[in-house]
Amino acid sequence: MVPFFFVYFSLVSIVAGVLTIAFRNPVHCGLALLTLLLHVAGLFVLLNAEFLFAVQIIVYAGAILVLYLFVLMLLNLKTEERYLHARYAVILFAAAGICGELLLLVLRSPFGGLKGDAPAEAVLKDGASYAIGIKMFSDYLLPFEIVGVFLLGAIIGAIVLAKTPTTVDIEQSDR
Repeated sequence: MVPFFFVYFSLVSIVAGVLTIAFRNPVHCGLALLTLLLHVAGLFVLLNAEFLFAVQIIVYAGAILVLYLFVLMLLNLKTEERYLHARYAVILFAAAGICGELLLLVLRSPFGGLKGDAPAEAVLKDGASYAIGIKMFSDYLLPFEIVGVFLLGAIIGAIVLAKTPTTVDIEQSDR
């Protein structure tokens, strides 16, 4: 049953990724991107990576996509639409063929990935999310805190930029 769901999630992810860049309407692109992100989250479930599944849903399908749609609403795109030209479609299909060929080579590779330092019994007993949390907050606490400070700086910068009047606002207030 797992191979069936893997094929389903991977095929829909590929089609949704192509549709994300092929649609003319930016809102339709956003919906195709949402479909892509949800199906990638389904692939994480098949890999027994529940933590990455939750992060994919909460961060990417939730926060990033909402931010994308807010930017679209703020830009107020009226008549500008994107077109997928024929020469780009040929390049896209050639790239898809090359990626498919690389995927076949990787799947047939006799070499596996690197093993983690936690024994499989401990991960199965406590759960993958617990193991990731222990590793993140013990060995990688300083980088985790540095990323938090960077994100705080980005939030403060966004607030300052949003409150700063632009030259268009100043010119309109003079009239």
